[in-house]
Amino acid sequence: MTDLWSPLKLATFTLPHRLAMAPMTRSRAKPDGTPGDLAAEYYGQRASLGLLISEGTQPSDDGQGYLATPGIYTDAHVAGWRNVADAVHASGGRLFIQLMHVGRRSHPDNTPHHRQPVAPSAIAAGEDMFTMTGMLPVPVPRALETDEVRQTIADFAHAARRAIEAGADGVEIHGANGYLVHQFLAPDANQRTDVYGGSMENRARFALDVARAVADAIGPEKTAIRLSPGVPTGGIAEGETNDDLYRHLAAELGKMNLAYLHILHVRSDAFLEEIRHAFGGPLVLNRPGRPRDQIGADVAAGRADIEALGSMALANPDLVQRLKIGAPLNEPNRAFFYAGGGAEGYTDYPVINAA
Repeated sequence: MTDLWSPLKLATFTLPHRLAMAPMTRSRAKPDGTPGDLAAEYYGQRASLGLLISEGTQPSDDGQGYLATPGIYTDAHVAGWRNVADAVHASGGRLFIQLMHVGRRSHPDNTPHHRQPVAPSAIAAGEDMFTMTGMLPVPVPRALETDEVRQTIADFAHAARRAIEAGADGVEIHGANGYLVHQFLAPDANQRTDVYGGSMENRARFALDVARAVADAIGPEKTAIRLSPGVPTGGIAEGETNDDLYRHLAAELGKMNLAYLHILHVRSDAFLEEIRHAFGGPLVLNRPGRPRDQIGADVAAGRADIEALGSMALANPDLVQRLKIGAPLNEPNRAFFYAGGGAEGYTDYPVINAA
């Protein structure tokens, strides 16, 4: 049985334990997409978690969906993320920047160019989104032409190179939660008739092409991907209908020798074990709503190598210490999960020694 506190060699570095910080959107970037002034402090405070997976970070103007999310494709973005990476490294942590292209889950009011969202097919997500003028329905997206799909793949690779330039230890491709990569995977969001649509293999092609392009750009040991099999979100409702695609995808990704596969897990543990076996490499598991007394159970059972924690990590900069000594946890301030700019609910959570 593997202990939660045992070290783990991941890619080119060794982590001190089997916990990680899950990616969490915080909506505090500057208007140009540069990480906000407090971002370095926020991530640096949580460096004891070992592996920190950043909030979703757009690889291009088209990739932005929400207000005040960061980018990683301009010189200003690189400079901002370098401050974050330096802070994390100074406190002994490792940083993977999550590359998130939202696809159809966007509103023109929230993007730099104010253009119609893009997606595999012209099918709306059927949801509302917060903008500066309030909640508005997301519009029907424009279907990407085949050459534009290839350019989008190149955008991911460019963003990955910029992330490494900024000092990140790697990148995680966001292939989950109803965003662009997931939209290509899902039959109810992808009705294309070119090489990126139709068959299971074709619908998996975009995810594989992105992973391959990123791995070619920065090295497979610095490349990871997050998937969410069967998670109903953003107008996607796969259920179990896409299971064969995920088995195929995990096996093909495994051939690339990536740093890890990150699974947002809502399905059966039997299916999770199938995916783990097909991938064959390190698996990071994010189990929504995991109670405190179950932290470490998936590592101990061999279902995962690392357990990623979300709101607990958000509210407890010293989460590792609190778990080790059995100290009470701070409650997350949900009113300020996405509030722009300030320290409240972001960098002002107390630590044990200062409580």
